[in-house]
Amino acid sequence: MSQITKRALEASLKNVLRTKPLNKITINDLAEDCGINRMTFYYHFKDIYDLVEWVCIEDATQAIADNKHYDTWEQGFTQIFYAVRDNKPFVMNVYRCVSREQVERYLNPLVDKLIVGVVEEQSVGMVVRQEDKNFIARVYSYIFVGIMLDWIKQGMKEDYGEIARMIAITLHGGIANSIRNFTKAEE
Repeated sequence: MSQITKRALEASLKNVLRTKPLNKITINDLAEDCGINRMTFYYHFKDIYDLVEWVCIEDATQAIADNKHYDTWEQGFTQIFYAVRDNKPFVMNVYRCVSREQVERYLNPLVDKLIVGVVEEQSVGMVVRQEDKNFIARVYSYIFVGIMLDWIKQGMKEDYGEIARMIAITLHGGIANSIRNFTKAEE
C-alpha cells in the first residue's frame, strides 16, 4: 500500500506542477489532488522537496535499470536523458524552483551508481583501492551531470541521443585508462 500511495503522490505532484510552480505548491494541494488526507502525506514524506527527491531517484533508477555495465552504460545515459525529457514539465519546474546544487544532489548519486558499476566491471582482476574507484566514478559522474544540467538549462532543445553519443565517444576508454593510472600510482 505504501508504494501505491507514493506513486499516487508522485502523479499528483506532476499533475499540480502543470499549473503551479514548485515553490507555490502546498501539501494540501497534493493531498486534495491525490484524494488523501494531509497527514497521509507526512507518513511518507517530510515535505514536498523530499517527495521531489524521491521522484527523481525513482525515475532515474528505472531509467538506468540494467545499464550499469561497460557495454550498456551509454544506453543508461540515453535512458536518463529520455526520462528527463519525458518528464520535461516536472524537471523544468523543479530546475527553476530549486538551486542547481539541489538538482545535482538528486542526480549525482544516480549517475554514480551507473558509473560505479562500469568502474567495478573494468577493474576486475586489478588491485585498485575502493576509494580510488569511487573517485573515478565521481569524476565521470560530474561530467555527465554537468552536461545534463546545461541541457536542461537550455530548455532540452538539443538531441539527447546525440549528446549521449558524444559523451560516449569522449569517454571511450577513459574509465579503463583511469583505473590503470591508479594501479600504476599504487606501485
